Amino acid sequence: MKIVINGIHANLRFASAHMIPCHQFCGGIHGHSYHVDVTVEGERCGEFGFVADFKTVKGLVRKMCKELDHKLLIPENSKELDFTSKDPVEFSIGTKEYKIPREDCCLLPLPSTSAEELAEYLADKLFQALTSEGDIKSVSVCVNEGIGQGAYFTKTVD
Repeated sequence: MKIVINGIHANLRFASAHMIPCHQFCGGIHGHSYHVDVTVEGERCGEFGFVADFKTVKGLVRKMCKELDHKLLIPENSKELDFTSKDPVEFSIGTKEYKIPREDCCLLPLPSTSAEELAEYLADKLFQALTSEGDIKSVSVCVNEGIGQGAYFTKTVD
């Protein structure tokens, strides 16, 4: 059985800036009003026979969204970014140099801040957080950059 949470209706959102270094159109700093859809699949269990409690799942995802909200998302593991400092955050991409106050950034352990990478990052975090909630088989996350445009990742039990 599975539960599904629609990010627009459940207010699972964040607004952030990012860049996809060296991409023709997305290489400069730009932003999105993201929303996050979630599906949790598993066996019904516990006192109430839930796969997972909706309130718990929404709370966890909202906390993750809050960490990303109104920040410049920076991929720490990008091959294109050459960091010289992390506080303030200073890096270069080719001949372009950036210096941003640390409190305005969210450094992520990712090679990119694409919707695909963000979906995998959030699915992994949510899966780990829900492992103590019951018999969870998989967690799917869709990070939408806009209505009708998003990337899905599914984390399953190894």
